[in-house]
Amino acid sequence: MTDLSKNIQALREKKAVVEMGGGEAAIEKQIAMGKMTARDRILSLLDKNSFHEYDLFVKHDGRDFGMDKKDLPGDGVVTGTGTIFGAPVCIYAQDFTVAGGSLGLQHARKITKIMDHALKMKCPIIGINDSGGARIQEGVGALAGYGEIFYRNTIASGVIPQISLILGPCAGGAVYSPALTDFVFVVENISKMFITGPNVIKTVLGEDISMEDLGGARVHAEITGNAHFYAKSEQECFDQVKRLVSFIPWNNQERAKMVEPKEPTAMLNIEEIVPADPKQPYDVRDVIKCIVDDSDFLEVQQMWAANIVIGFGRMGGETVGFVANQPMVLAGVLDCDSADKAARFIRFCDSFNIPIITLEDMPGYLPGVDQEHAGVIRHGAKVLYAYSEATVPKITVILRKAYGGGYIAMNSRHLGADFMFAWPSAEIAVMGPEGAANIIFRKEIMAAEDQEAMRQEKVKEYIEKFANPYVAASRGFIDSVIEPKETRSLLLHALKLSILKEEYRPAKKHGLPPF
Repeated sequence: MTDLSKNIQALREKKAVVEMGGGEAAIEKQIAMGKMTARDRILSLLDKNSFHEYDLFVKHDGRDFGMDKKDLPGDGVVTGTGTIFGAPVCIYAQDFTVAGGSLGLQHARKITKIMDHALKMKCPIIGINDSGGARIQEGVGALAGYGEIFYRNTIASGVIPQISLILGPCAGGAVYSPALTDFVFVVENISKMFITGPNVIKTVLGEDISMEDLGGARVHAEITGNAHFYAKSEQECFDQVKRLVSFIPWNNQERAKMVEPKEPTAMLNIEEIVPADPKQPYDVRDVIKCIVDDSDFLEVQQMWAANIVIGFGRMGGETVGFVANQPMVLAGVLDCDSADKAARFIRFCDSFNIPIITLEDMPGYLPGVDQEHAGVIRHGAKVLYAYSEATVPKITVILRKAYGGGYIAMNSRHLGADFMFAWPSAEIAVMGPEGAANIIFRKEIMAAEDQEAMRQEKVKEYIEKFANPYVAASRGFIDSVIEPKETRSLLLHALKLSILKEEYRPAKKHGLPPF
């Protein structure tokens, strides 16, 4: 055997040891918990034979509390590059079989190195989180590592897509990196994310709660809004990630990849979806499916703040972002959570050159003491800010109700919409007909012998005079009143016209959105 052959054999043996992570027993325990190993997760997500691992032989530099005697293969994290649908991505996966995936300084530097690489190469960064948290034995070095990751999350924001998968515990300071990324994926019975765990809460507050009830996948998908996609298995999660990246561009200097245009396939009649009675609910996603290519719509944050629908579809082969009021939930009103949900999505689309289509049908902001005290003014202003700030093509279709502040907030002409369309069923007014009639015609109603009959007469009068699209159209606030069946063709035309849109804004360091 030549010296080179010996060296190659030695390399293979060293790689085999490191690639075993925490060893067979730890791997078996990981699998018993329903979890894949770090490398298997990466290989399941990326294109076959595309993964190239870096920093395989990095070692921790801890010396206290017996750390100098411990060997942690790869320092508990796997990093590298690969492709998804042939396009490059950078990726890291924490290895729970090695010291519980705990983060020390070298562990963090492996992550920040691949993050820096992603930023330089202008490609997405995908992080798979499965860690017990900071490595206590390394003290402030571990904290420094988290800080350096958070800093890079912030610098990369709006430049490259950042995607986080929570496939195990993610506790304490570790939660802030996923929170700073664009999309967070969770898996039922596997994902756990919280700042302080059940034991601390029990000690400090005396409250008993399980890890699942405190920070499980469903909690973050339904209640907190911290998660954007919810899956029942790791493989389903990987399929969701692949579907998402097929819709979005690889960086902020490109547009999303165009695909072959297709006609909608949904067996729905767009003219029969929206009821004539403005009080009757319907599923706005059916309208979207009648509009988008192949009726293919990827909804984001489906389980949280369901009174607004956000997500990606394609029009003429190009990716577009949809923001739509959902009359099936709370009549489609805006509240604190739905405002946050919409505003963040609008800003993502604007950062990555994705046109925004808004479908409006909402009676306004949700009234009530709880909402006022929760800061609905501040939260609601985020939508106004996001739409006003966005410079991508912005198109709105008013399907039915557009009352008061809600009319303005949902990408009105006054916030810079490029095209405004309205169906004949649109009701554009300061407030709903019943409430408006009660105020405007109060004296006439009170003086009438049959007050209810007079009220209904005045409601009808108000609708004829104001609660229709023609008053707004007469003032140029609406570009066209259209038939529902014209919606797709007009949207395609508007998108084609605005492909080279440019807007000029005053020079400034940055604005101050109402966080």
